[in-house]
Amino acid sequence: MDFFIKMLKTVLYGIVEGITEWLPISSTGHLILLEEILPLGVSEGFFEMFEVVIQLSASLAVLGMFIKTLMPKIRPTKSFFSSWENKRTFNLWGKIIVAVIPSAVIGLLLDDWFDAHFYNAQTVAATLAIYGAIYIILEYARRGKEAEVGDVHSISYAKALGMGCFQVLALIPGTSRSGSTILGGLLMGLSRGAAAEMSFFLALPTMLGASALKLLGFFKDGGTLVGTELVILIVGCIVSYLVSVVAIKFLLSFVKKHTFIPFGIYRIILAALVLAYFFLPKLI
Repeated sequence: MDFFIKMLKTVLYGIVEGITEWLPISSTGHLILLEEILPLGVSEGFFEMFEVVIQLSASLAVLGMFIKTLMPKIRPTKSFFSSWENKRTFNLWGKIIVAVIPSAVIGLLLDDWFDAHFYNAQTVAATLAIYGAIYIILEYARRGKEAEVGDVHSISYAKALGMGCFQVLALIPGTSRSGSTILGGLLMGLSRGAAAEMSFFLALPTMLGASALKLLGFFKDGGTLVGTELVILIVGCIVSYLVSVVAIKFLLSFVKKHTFIPFGIYRIILAALVLAYFFLPKLI
């Protein structure tokens, strides 16, 4: 019975991760509440690793969905490196690599420091509310204006780097990796669709690196993956991948006709819920 309950919780964690990793509403904000209300019942070291690895699994959904955009094509009649399509793909990857450099450098140096000082309910609530308000204000400021960049291939290296700098903000819990990069893209004149798509692409190398470091640290500290924990990790990865496919399709369809204002409002509501859950009982 205990194993069955853990599997149900794992599925729920995978669903929450698969949705919140891509929508600009903060996976951390949701997971911190979920962990408090419905703990998975595993060791702290395993849970930290589990969170990051299911994020990587969610990110792999991007590769599956955008494989034609992200993977160069092998054609017998054309040169692999000189064909127009592959040059375009390599150019896009160049921008992705440039964009992840800031968060890779800062993350390697200060990730543990950020977690130690900012991984708390107050910070999560504050960042949820602040970025929610910024989304609402920005959308009203952009109303009626045409985007300067309509697709990911038209993003310049400078704008890609700018989005990468905004991704650094996601080291502060509650900010949302997708939320910060999409916001950066909007501020630099990208269309909602282009900003969202580029944000998806930045997740691949970012989460691959973060997962590798967490796994290395987990095993270095003597952690093992056997029995129930191994099943939890596999199930969580599968669920987060499948749900991510749905969430990505939803967001790309949504931004064609709507603004990010509903997500801004949702973030503010979630911030209020975080504050109410963690601090209201102390005041009563």
